[in-house]
Parts: sequence; structure tokens; C-alpha cells
Amino acid sequence: MKRFLIACPSLAMLAFTLLVAPASAQTPAAGPSPSAGAQESAALAKQLSNPVASLVSVPFQLNWENGLGPTKEQTRFLLNFQPVMPFAVNKDWNLIARVIVPVLSQPPLVAGAQPTFGLSDLLFTAFLSPAAPGKFIWGVGPALLLPATADPYLGTEKWAAGPSILVLKQAGPWTGGVLFNQLWSYAGNSARTDVNQSYLQPFLSYTTENAITIGMSSESTGNWNAAGDETWTVPIFVNVSKLVRLGKRPMSIGFGGAGYAAKPDGGPSWKFRASITLLFPK
Repeated sequence: MKRFLIACPSLAMLAFTLLVAPASAQTPAAGPSPSAGAQESAALAKQLSNPVASLVSVPFQLNWENGLGPTKEQTRFLLNFQPVMPFAVNKDWNLIARVIVPVLSQPPLVAGAQPTFGLSDLLFTAFLSPAAPGKFIWGVGPALLLPATADPYLGTEKWAAGPSILVLKQAGPWTGGVLFNQLWSYAGNSARTDVNQSYLQPFLSYTTENAITIGMSSESTGNWNAAGDETWTVPIFVNVSKLVRLGKRPMSIGFGGAGYAAKPDGGPSWKFRASITLLFPK
């Protein structure tokens, strides 16, 4: 665990170096002309703003949640490994599979609890989306929560499923849309609380000709088993990312932060995020 936590600042430092490095250092000498390369990078960056784009991507998302617990002084670390894999069903339809694999370092948040570290529950979603979208881009499919741990502080020990829906529009450099899913538990440890949870993510982003994307979003979670003001967790994110090249491999480097418009008692006060996304364009 120590080696894992020590590696995280190193990843962040690598991300910062790549983000601020001059364009000449990021573009291979034997590549396309700078204008053509810039246009390609901007197009890839805009594709990244579309969750159902036909683009294989492998994001590593590092989150530091601060101000947790009764004392509001604790920090939780979350690493999300989130591969996105598009498949052509036929000439008219694509299937985009998304998996979120969370690794969590959790401080003791209640009396008698111990610090814990490990894999949390996995989330799988699949979107069926038109290969030739019209005025709006959309996708619909199932979401499935898979229990991956028996630690009560890391997971639910419940199998859960429900619908997932995405609608977005891209116009010029702008991308705006909303992603929603709902999960209900149907099996698992009967001694644990059932899952009845909504996820709502409205998002808006702007991509420049230099492949820099500035975005704003909210990754809101509603726990319908909680009471009153404890139901919703509503972070408001602002983030910036840039598409760069490591040799010939395109990748996106991003940083962002969030404050909370609503949260349960003991929830985080603010969050910092760094991400590295490997891209595998066709």
C-alpha cells in the first residue's frame, strides 16, 4: 500500500509536466504538419467529451476527497480505472461498454472503525447508440453493480441493476448533455441495506483549437434509503484537460476540483482530481 500511495504524487507530477510541456516537445519529428496535427488533436479531444464516441480510451482518475468525518479533517483517496470499449453491432448501431473499477483508501469515518484499503464495487454500463447520430447523440442500456468486497466500509455486498441513459449535443467546440442511471439491488447479503441509488451527471465543455478542453459538470448521487438532507451528494466540478502526445501515443492530461452544493453529514467538503487518459483511435 505504501508503494501505491507514494506512486500517486509521481503520476501527478508526470501529468503536470506533460500538460505544461511545449507543443514542439510533444509532437514527433516524423509526423504530420503542425496544423494537421493540431486539428487531429482537437478532434480527439472533442471525441473525449462524448461518452459514446467510437473511441477506445483507458482513463486513470485520481481523486482526493477532503474534509471528511465528524472532525472534517480526514481525507479519502479514490483511484478509478475506467476503460471504454466501443463495438460495432452492425452498420447502424454501436455498443459502448464502460467499466469503473474503484480502488479506495478509506479513513475511519465513524467511532470504532479502522482505516481500510482495497477494491470497491464495480460498475458496468453498456450503451446502445446509433452509428450515425442525428441532431442529438444518445445512448441507452443497462447498468450493473457487482459486489467486489466483503468489507462494509468499501462496498455494499449487493448485486444491483437498472437503466442508464445518455443524451448530448455537440455544436462547434461545445458539448453539452446529461448522463443518468438508476440502480436497485436484487441479490446479495440480506443483512446489508438494499441499494436504491440514482446518478445524475449534467455536463458542459468547450474544446479549443489547441486541444484544451474546459468543462463544468456535477456527478450527483442520490441515496433514496437515506433520510431528508442526507439523500443527495452534489459536487460541482470545474476541470481543464489537454490532449498531448507521448511519442506517437495520444493521451489526455487533466486537473480539476469540486465544491459541494449538497452532501450528507460527514461527507467531503471539497475534492481535487487528476486524470490520465490513454487513447487508441482507429
